[in-house]
Amino acid sequence: MRTPWQGASPVDAVAGWMRGLVPRGDLAARDPEFIARTVDLGWRLVRVYFRAEVRGIEKVPASGPVLLVGNHSGGITAPEVPITALAFFRQFGPERAFYQLAHDLVVSAPGVGTLARKYGTLAAAPENARAALRMGAAVLVYPGGDWEVMRPTSESDRIDFAGRKGFLRLALEEGVPIVPVVTIGGQETLFILTRGDRIARALRLDRLARVKVFPISLALPWGLNLGDAFGHIPLPAKVVVEFRDPIDLPGELEAAGHEPDDLDAAYELVTGRMQCHLSELAEERTLPVLG
Repeated sequence: MRTPWQGASPVDAVAGWMRGLVPRGDLAARDPEFIARTVDLGWRLVRVYFRAEVRGIEKVPASGPVLLVGNHSGGITAPEVPITALAFFRQFGPERAFYQLAHDLVVSAPGVGTLARKYGTLAAAPENARAALRMGAAVLVYPGGDWEVMRPTSESDRIDFAGRKGFLRLALEEGVPIVPVVTIGGQETLFILTRGDRIARALRLDRLARVKVFPISLALPWGLNLGDAFGHIPLPAKVVVEFRDPIDLPGELEAAGHEPDDLDAAYELVTGRMQCHLSELAEERTLPVLG
């Protein structure tokens, strides 16, 4: 039988094969019973290891669709993701529909992908987010993706969404509020020297796996860690996650004299506000890792 990528270049053939491994967005894969059985243990683990501190979660609407927008850090382990999800379920219970958008490599990874899907993780695609919002769910998105999560540790106190505005278009089209979720500490769980975007382009990783970085870092247990392809043991840095007041994009844009669908102004509004909050969190920290 002829496969869809027969006759394609080797790069396109590998890319097609990898895309075929990504599970379709299945909202029903979320398992409230599994979440209820495991959430307390998971919370104890992140509380002990990362001394996780979560603030302001009561600002998230208790019902109805909402887009949670976070800054991303910590390489492939990204500790703010499980901390945020566990805190959400502890606050609202597993019955409150909650989904997290993640890179294709996360949802398709053996073992990890299955566990993530039980907690509501979906491949980061607009149609998945839209379907979840339309069923009244809360959706967590990290617009900076691999670009932000692999930024150098020297830039740990910077919001860097790389100009990506799809999340804003989604919020405006679906008429849902945005709740900023600002975190600090994850970038201290390893020491990233460079995100390696030039290396990624040379290796054609964007075409192969929708990856724009090939980070070089210092991390356990490898020492020099190339690509973070096999993960790492994160240092037990203190991680703080702070939920901020919901943003009504059309209302705030109009109040500032902009058109209610002005994506550039919306981007400056959301990232500017999140940067202010992140800078405040950075000022609280006294020592790396220790917090």
